[in-house]
Amino acid sequence: MKTNIFRILFLFVTLAFASCDNTQNSYMIVEGPMLGTRMRIAADIKGLSQQEVFVRAMKIDRAMKSSMSIFEEGSLLNRINRNETDSIDKHIRFNFLLADSISSLSAGRYDVTVKPLVEAWGFAGKHSLPDPNIDSLLQFVGHDKIRIEGDRIVKQDPRVQLDFNSVAKGYTVDLLANMVEECGAQNYLVEIGGEIRCKGHNPRGEGWRIGVETPFEGNQTNGEYLQRRIRFTEGGMATSGNYRRCYRDKAGNLVAHTINPQTGRSALSRLLSVTVVAKTCAEADALGTMFLAMGADDALRMVSAHPRYNVYFILAGSEEGKYEEFASESMKNLLMED
Repeated sequence: MKTNIFRILFLFVTLAFASCDNTQNSYMIVEGPMLGTRMRIAADIKGLSQQEVFVRAMKIDRAMKSSMSIFEEGSLLNRINRNETDSIDKHIRFNFLLADSISSLSAGRYDVTVKPLVEAWGFAGKHSLPDPNIDSLLQFVGHDKIRIEGDRIVKQDPRVQLDFNSVAKGYTVDLLANMVEECGAQNYLVEIGGEIRCKGHNPRGEGWRIGVETPFEGNQTNGEYLQRRIRFTEGGMATSGNYRRCYRDKAGNLVAHTINPQTGRSALSRLLSVTVVAKTCAEADALGTMFLAMGADDALRMVSAHPRYNVYFILAGSEEGKYEEFASESMKNLLMED
């Protein structure tokens, strides 16, 4: 049920980080591959070279792929899914417990046991089935069908499988942010594939500015079409949308990667894009998927009942090509007008 198929464009403003007049604003930039996409670090790290920071980042990348990747055949998660082991590590434990709490919050609309459905519809590196038997797959989906006992995972049925793509990238962003802080950074922005965690200020002494893309179907640009900009100084941010990882079936129906675990089908509604700002990127990541899977009406009702959520929704308007926007009260303070 991975949702972050969008890209959030970093607006690092038009300045050269390494040549700021104020030496306190001299930010290190580190970039490279991570989790099958790209990572970027902008931080006021002193006393370490870019290569040293890069090496530490790659250590996190290897650990995450070894633990929770569904694309690495030998990962711990894949071995659990194949019932070769029932042992878990600290990463799987954390993500399982976070996902379980959000599953309960959403009455099951968010669920990390959707892997059989995601694969049947042609996502997670698999080819779609011509006519997937949804009812047969739904019997293996549900967060109540799997639990943790000690350091073991216990399944009601061996065919239950886990997919942490809706939270693992955000969790890795948090690990990257922790690493940057351990390197001495007081101001930073870290990003993996469009999901971010920031603290402090950018080199101009302002809050970090992040652009949210316009969610038209097939938008594959790198931030050329922005709907809004958000400015904040601490926390994690993730955006979920169905406008990148989607396709049309033979009948012309849209099939998107966000799956409703209750129906077994794509979670499609007039809610096109969900942006969440939270204390951690893992929480923002999972909540973004949850709201998108709930659909427009239920997501809006939940936010109204829980105004503490920092959310920004982009919804399809009454006219084709037009959009409606909704921001929670707490998010309105973060949205920029320009």
